[in-house]
Amino acid sequence: MVKKVYEALNWASSFLKEHNRDENAGEILLRHYMNCSRSHLLASLHDEIESTVYQRFEESVHKHAEGVPVQYMLGYEEFYGREFSVNQDVLIPRPETEELIYHALRKMPTLFKDKKDISLVDVGTGSGIIAITMKLEQPQLDVTATDLMPGPLAMAKQNADTLQAEVAFVSGDLLQPFIQEGKKFDMVLSNPPYIPESDAESMSNVVTEHEPHTALFAGVDGLDLYRRFAEELPLVLNTPGLVGFEVGAGQGKSVSSLMHEAFPNATVTIENDINGKDRMVFVEVPA
Repeated sequence: MVKKVYEALNWASSFLKEHNRDENAGEILLRHYMNCSRSHLLASLHDEIESTVYQRFEESVHKHAEGVPVQYMLGYEEFYGREFSVNQDVLIPRPETEELIYHALRKMPTLFKDKKDISLVDVGTGSGIIAITMKLEQPQLDVTATDLMPGPLAMAKQNADTLQAEVAFVSGDLLQPFIQEGKKFDMVLSNPPYIPESDAESMSNVVTEHEPHTALFAGVDGLDLYRRFAEELPLVLNTPGLVGFEVGAGQGKSVSSLMHEAFPNATVTIENDINGKDRMVFVEVPA
């Protein structure tokens, strides 16, 4: 049976609502398969949908109802005004990480003043969003990105090539490759795994059954990686230096305390996200 655009949207909206999914996902998927803008879609509400297009759309709506994230079906997600490719090897980019970049860019001029050659490492780069965005926003930066897993590194390299960002990629566990080389950086940014393992029971299966657990969970309290950072950062950070982390809501004080111990002379600040939650910790180490 031939479907019109408005019929397809109405069906998807009610079907996804029944399955406790985002009702707007239907519109996003239909725009993708029809290869059109939102304004074009709305102007075409009474147009008929090609049968092959509708079939792909219907299959994707069913997949999302089962828990498959829309971004993995589309193959991309918007981040800081750019389109990044994603697959199931990497976390889906989220708005909170845009705020991490915003604050890092805001803090740079005061800390580094007239310094021209600033080196940055993005630890646990995933799809490369932090490293690539920082390089494109501040082209003078010397940017390195590292990840433990080969899948994310391949995806990050693909995104860097597509977006024409000059980033060096290193395979390794946290800051170990640089400690072994004796290499230091002016800036370290990271969105590490920070979810306590026990939280998995209450999380949406859209996340727990599809996004990589190595990028989500970090021990009983979610702080395992920050403890390692506290040990490793003093070995690789130049002075002046800037460290910026994304953290889980409610972890700001704990991570801040770990960083105070690692850098007694530093200014450690907790930044709230747009929703007023403590989602970032920054460490500014003076010269």
